[in-house]
Amino acid sequence: MSKATNKTRFKQASLITIVLLFALILAGGIVRSSGSGMGCPDWPKCFGRYIPPTDASELPADYKETYVAKRAAKNQRFAKTLDVFGYSELATRIREDKSILVPEEFNAARTWTEYINRLVGALSGVGLLAIVFFSFSYWSENKWIPVLSVINLLLVGYQAWLGSIVVSTNLVDWIVTVHMLLALVILGITIYAYHLAKVQGKPLLKSDVLLKVIAFIAIALSVLQITFGTEVREKVDEVADHMQGANRDQWVSKVGEIFITHRDLALLVLVINVMMYALTRRNFDRHSLQQQLMSFIFLMIVLQIGVGIALSYAALPPVAQASHIVLASLVFGAQFYLLLNFRRTVKYTEVSR
Repeated sequence: MSKATNKTRFKQASLITIVLLFALILAGGIVRSSGSGMGCPDWPKCFGRYIPPTDASELPADYKETYVAKRAAKNQRFAKTLDVFGYSELATRIREDKSILVPEEFNAARTWTEYINRLVGALSGVGLLAIVFFSFSYWSENKWIPVLSVINLLLVGYQAWLGSIVVSTNLVDWIVTVHMLLALVILGITIYAYHLAKVQGKPLLKSDVLLKVIAFIAIALSVLQITFGTEVREKVDEVADHMQGANRDQWVSKVGEIFITHRDLALLVLVINVMMYALTRRNFDRHSLQQQLMSFIFLMIVLQIGVGIALSYAALPPVAQASHIVLASLVFGAQFYLLLNFRRTVKYTEVSR
């Protein structure tokens, strides 16, 4: 294959993988909101099979004891890692946690939900491998493209391990937040490498400094909002466990200050994006990619606010929980790509006219 062909395939693979990463975030949200994390207790197979069972009669003998033992062993290894980094108290809590010894009852819906999540993850991994392979066609022109692609592949491997810890431990809630933020990093690197390939060899013009500052603030607020939202979810899980799954409509009211902060920050997110929209309209033509991205961002924010209201006042419907996080991720991805495209390869409308 020629270098030009590989460059084209790099951009195609990047676009497909970006879509898959958003799908993976959605799948992960569905797994978490439905409590399907242990739907497949082993990895990479599911109940020792490449195709998961659909009925309890298809399960291997003594599967509960076998997989509980494996889960306990994994947590012991993780506890040793925490000891190495000085988190001895947390390591002790994990070692003494008896809840992991309670086996999960087989549920076909949860098993297939987790299995589909794994399939999307595997496809994303294949996409990132393809990106790495094709990225080296840019080596002589822009070494950042292959370097970032390789780093991303390594991060995905770490992310997969971290995901297994999320479902294996019941005590380390902050790992959920780290897991989500790392997903945004992987998404951001993929988008950035794709953008570098798109503009490679094209002249870039300077953009409005104020516009870029506002865009940076908007992205920072989105990341902060996602972080708070993940922490709200962790608190909701604590409340749900405390109330043994009963009185779902009361869970949000018992979350505390972090929910109020998350809710109030949404107003600031909206205001800063209104400012960015006004500046984008001033600097770019209405048919430009920049204005199209800004319109998309606004649509996602409006939908996200609507879903947030549904979560608050409709007893946390699982579909809304999964939708809320994927909408937030779409806002982040679009904002980041918009920031990258604030430097133009053609002149602003005012100049071109």
